[in-house]
Amino acid sequence: MAKKLFPDGTEVVPFYVRAIRSGPFVFVSGTTSLDAKGRVQGKDAAQQTKVSMRKIEAALKSAGSRLADLTRMTIFVTDIRDMAAVTKALRTALKGSVVTSTLVAVSALAVPGLLVEIEVMGVVER
Repeated sequence: MAKKLFPDGTEVVPFYVRAIRSGPFVFVSGTTSLDAKGRVQGKDAAQQTKVSMRKIEAALKSAGSRLADLTRMTIFVTDIRDMAAVTKALRTALKGSVVTSTLVAVSALAVPGLLVEIEVMGVVER
């Protein structure tokens, strides 16, 4: 099955792309609040979640999907105490959609200052 790639310009290594569509599935790589120049956007976990979800929404749209089509989400946080703020921001971003999800606390993310990283999987309605 052929894969379609949907880069967004933030890819830093040749094997990485923001989103891939394979058949009816869309996979979006771990997404953070980094801007195009590699700067962290958002001073707390809730703000970073909102920025990340806007980037995820754009990636899904480029692949022919939308937030309502998400089926799976994995959220990485550097401080488990941010869980409530992240969950609230996700609830707002998802606008009533329901997904399966896992939230994991990690010791650090790729760039100092990042507090949240989110990866998702969705479908494309035919």
